[in-house]
Amino acid sequence: MSSYTNGGEYLTPTRIHADRGRGLLELDWADGHRTVYDTVTLRWLCPCAYCRGEGGMPGWLDSQPTLTPQQIELRDIQLVGAYAVAPTWADGHHTGYYTFEQLRASCPCPEDQARRAAAAGAGAT
Repeated sequence: MSSYTNGGEYLTPTRIHADRGRGLLELDWADGHRTVYDTVTLRWLCPCAYCRGEGGMPGWLDSQPTLTPQQIELRDIQLVGAYAVAPTWADGHHTGYYTFEQLRASCPCPEDQARRAAAAGAGAT
């Protein structure tokens, strides 16, 4: 069983690399797992109040907008303490703090997609 399912050190990446030219964010984890996000997927995950909504109101991403090239171009990324990263997009958006927990839990790799599907199936019975 991986440390992801056991909890613990998976919450802090051992390496974070933003490949702006290829439009990728790569995270390596202590258990040997690698998470790779393309910038489109990453932008759709934005957790900020504008994108996700607040106070019972829907966020901008809830309207299923068509993302422009500027909205998916990663310009910069900063660490937020020891728990998150904050990307800056070419359209100026920079208020989303993506926690390491969120980035690991939402990993788009086939292994983690299967794990989430199995967990959802187990919860449905």
